[in-house]
Amino acid sequence: MIDLSAYTDNPDINLSPGAASDTLVLSMGPQHPSTHGVLRVMLKLDGETVVEAEPELGFLHTGIEKQAENLFWQQAVTVVDRADYLAPLSNSLCYVLAAERLLGIDDVPKRAQVLRVIFAELTRIASHLVWLGTHAIDLGAMSNFFYAFEMRERILRIMEFVTGARMHQSWFRIGGVALDVPKGFLALLDEFIAAFPPRLADLRAILEGNVIMMDRLVGVGKIEAADAIAWGLTGPSLRATGVAYDVRKAFPYSGYDEYDFDVPTHDGGDCYSRFLVRVREMHEAWRIIKQARERFPGGPVTIDDRKIVSPPKTEIQHSMEALIHHFKLVSSGFNVPEGHIYSCVESPRGELGMYVTSAGGNKPWRVRWRPPSFYNLQALKRLAQGNLIADVVAIIGSLDPVFGEVDR
Repeated sequence: MIDLSAYTDNPDINLSPGAASDTLVLSMGPQHPSTHGVLRVMLKLDGETVVEAEPELGFLHTGIEKQAENLFWQQAVTVVDRADYLAPLSNSLCYVLAAERLLGIDDVPKRAQVLRVIFAELTRIASHLVWLGTHAIDLGAMSNFFYAFEMRERILRIMEFVTGARMHQSWFRIGGVALDVPKGFLALLDEFIAAFPPRLADLRAILEGNVIMMDRLVGVGKIEAADAIAWGLTGPSLRATGVAYDVRKAFPYSGYDEYDFDVPTHDGGDCYSRFLVRVREMHEAWRIIKQARERFPGGPVTIDDRKIVSPPKTEIQHSMEALIHHFKLVSSGFNVPEGHIYSCVESPRGELGMYVTSAGGNKPWRVRWRPPSFYNLQALKRLAQGNLIADVVAIIGSLDPVFGEVDR
């Protein structure tokens, strides 16, 4: 038996005796490469078997909710983007939908809605590709990372071409999108639509039947459907238990009910099932983008309400009324009627919800989030029990948490 007393003065090792004499409490994190962020998990071990796992959160607290409450309604888009830095447009879509419902806006132009769907699904694929590449590295596979990031780079180029930013695009606006797409956007999108299926097929051929992947993932971190619902799991983590809940189908928004797509599920409830669901979701997201491209309409990309959306520069140059609207929007924003609303979207990690309250002023009175990573991560207590300590890495990776939204 190892004499642990020899390590008690070592600053690099955090050891403490467990409740029982034959268990060990080990601190994993908060700086640990496999957690993909600042997360501490207090593990009680019996040998190499996890008896208890207690995640500790809050190391990345950003105060994004409070920041949003101190900005004009439109300005808040820039901070809500930053909570989930892998899916910024999912965050801003949830927020602008909430604000539009409070304002009673139900006539967002069709072109803007199709663009929102295209960019939300591109965001989903890009986020899943980051998960796939890094999850494979966690399990010891390197080449898949380069396959995944080569395809993600194509998406980021489209984002940069249209919005000017690779990350934190802040492109969605209350009433539409910031600007229309530039000439050449559809050609870039067509290139991606043509290139993605064969590359995804390559990744699936390498990983889905891989003996090492299956050995590390099958039967690991298993949870039943009833427990998954009780723990509040959503997204791929819930659908991997056989529950076909998807906000895009259950509560359609931005015209998702007009698209033909399936909700992938699996009944294994383990890490391998979560892996399969996310891989298949990328194909469904590609199907939605392809349909949106085929129906891509013309027309404006914002509502025609100068008290909400700033007039174009050409109008400001010859209209005093337009100049006044522009000045008012920049200097004091616009007021939103008193009320409260819960808005939700299907982000890459599950149901992202925002409970937004207006007191009738030009800033949100309260912006309360329901981040999917926060709820999914709580289930680590349940998922890790009975597994080996080496499997904790695979289980955390299978939940795909982003700590910007966990500690928002």
